[in-house]
Amino acid sequence: MTGRSWWGWGTTDRALNDDECVAAAAGLSGLPARPRPVPAVADLELPLPRIAVPESVPVSTAPAVRASHTYGKAYRDVVRALSGDLRAAPDAVALPRTEAQIVALLDWAASAGVAVVPYGGGSSVVGGVEYRGEGPWISLDVAGLDRVLEVDRVSRAARIQGGALGPVLEDQLRPHGLTLRHFPQSFEFSTLGGWLATRAGGHYATLHTHIDDLVESMRVVTPIGVSASWRLPGSGAGPSPDRMFLGSEGTLGVITEAWMRLQDRPRFKASASVRFRDMTPAMAAVRAISQAALYPANCRLLDPAEAALSGASSSGECVLVLGVESAAHPVDDRLAELLDLARDCGGTVAPSSDTGRDAAADAWRSTFLRMPYVRDGLARMSAIVETFETACTWDRAEELYATVRAGVGAAVEEVTGAPGMVTCRFTHVYPDGPAPYFTVIAAGRPGAELAMWDDVKTAASEVLGRLGATITHHHAVGRDHRPGYDRQRPEPFAVALRAAKSALDPAGVLNPGVLIDPAS
Repeated sequence: MTGRSWWGWGTTDRALNDDECVAAAAGLSGLPARPRPVPAVADLELPLPRIAVPESVPVSTAPAVRASHTYGKAYRDVVRALSGDLRAAPDAVALPRTEAQIVALLDWAASAGVAVVPYGGGSSVVGGVEYRGEGPWISLDVAGLDRVLEVDRVSRAARIQGGALGPVLEDQLRPHGLTLRHFPQSFEFSTLGGWLATRAGGHYATLHTHIDDLVESMRVVTPIGVSASWRLPGSGAGPSPDRMFLGSEGTLGVITEAWMRLQDRPRFKASASVRFRDMTPAMAAVRAISQAALYPANCRLLDPAEAALSGASSSGECVLVLGVESAAHPVDDRLAELLDLARDCGGTVAPSSDTGRDAAADAWRSTFLRMPYVRDGLARMSAIVETFETACTWDRAEELYATVRAGVGAAVEEVTGAPGMVTCRFTHVYPDGPAPYFTVIAAGRPGAELAMWDDVKTAASEVLGRLGATITHHHAVGRDHRPGYDRQRPEPFAVALRAAKSALDPAGVLNPGVLIDPAS
């Protein structure tokens, strides 16, 4: 994509300038007076490529291309890129435009013992698109496979290539009056194949929360052949082949196509926000809403710190942002039912603006889209800014919220020597539990940011594991979450996963180290 940042999130024209970085860090003490400069690609020291890829596969060894494919977009990635640490750069970046070229690349890589790491939009925040081995490796960028190949208007489905970025995909569906309606925060900079490989969470806070719910069938290139499942609305024919590849994070195969369930574009929308004195009644309201089968598209609960950070509220209250939509009929009555449930739990509905829009919802959305750029700006100031997310059942939700904030807050103070900020919002909610999403902001020390964040992250992961909460709800496992995933995963399943890896990728070249250890 033109204008993409090689080192940070999104596009270069939306990155914070130096003065904006300073202003963003104004509330944190002990940081440098000015942000560190962004290294120019021409000044980077990249290792020389160690391999020669067959001419049948389009590749690039240009420094800018290799640099931009070295890491994902987590805080750890941004800090390493800003420091100019590109020692782990891929030897080459493959740029296939056909499935046949992917087949050829995997055949060659298996015979040459070269690792291949699939790369969609590169927005991984868990170390999912980098390589931590010693040997040569190739980043396999599938963005050249970006077309909607077929639309079934009767069944409301489409066959879409795995390299289609969110906006590209939606632009091709719009003339048909259809939409996938899957909008993760990374929507602009992530692909359908990446969403499927990481079981991404999307736009809907209830009901169809994950991309899994929208899949009819998948086509996956593995090192031993192509797996193509039948296109069906449902099936009870044994374990689902699609389920094996959903969430496989590029270690079992490369997702090249999928038939996806679509819907008519919404014509009716309504939103509102509700304020609560604290999280106890707010959680009760969200639980009542999630169990009422009204399925709001948006049901984001912001704790007081998150509400203040986003500009949704400055009064120390929790804010619940609700939104409903439909392609078929007005939604005002459904919104009214949701608001009644919130009022029953002690909520106060905020008045709408003169335009009929909800100010808190607008403020939250604006901050939500802008926050990755702010994070990068704060990283340039040596601040620690990162997120982690989880999910638990309702009976443990209050304990988890309080324990995580206390435990992570204590870890931040121990590591940095000063209190930091730990905020929380619920991104998705289910009848049996919420998905809390935490943000950590603290002052770091130049040169020590990675070690400091790693210590805080370790403390957070330990608390989640102790409480029986998942290590990730929608950010995937990658390499950063491996310890938590190993703890959470049943051992018989681990045995089966290792066997599947061995059978599908005998040479062990696909994304080694993700989900399971590389074969010795």
